[in-house]
Amino acid sequence: MAALKYLRAGGASDIFNCGYSQGYSVLQVTDAVKRVSGVDFDVRMAPRRPGDPATIVAKSEKIRSTLGWEPELDDLDQIVRHALAWEDKLAELKRQAS
Repeated sequence: MAALKYLRAGGASDIFNCGYSQGYSVLQVTDAVKRVSGVDFDVRMAPRRPGDPATIVAKSEKIRSTLGWEPELDDLDQIVRHALAWEDKLAELKRQAS
């Protein structure tokens, strides 16, 4: 909505990253999934694949300063909780459609 308001007010079309400006490691994410889901699963460590960057972080300074945007969810456990709920909902819809 902020982007639409910006454009309607005469702002130029632009590209923005919607991120937290903070990254999480794969291990941090898998630990959060285990913690939130209550399911312990095996994690097999392996070397980084050729071409994989060491880190990727979506910098959001531009969207924050231009549109006043702030992420609603900035807690990894909460993000994972929402993602798992979304996946559960999709699985339920798929079961209902079968």
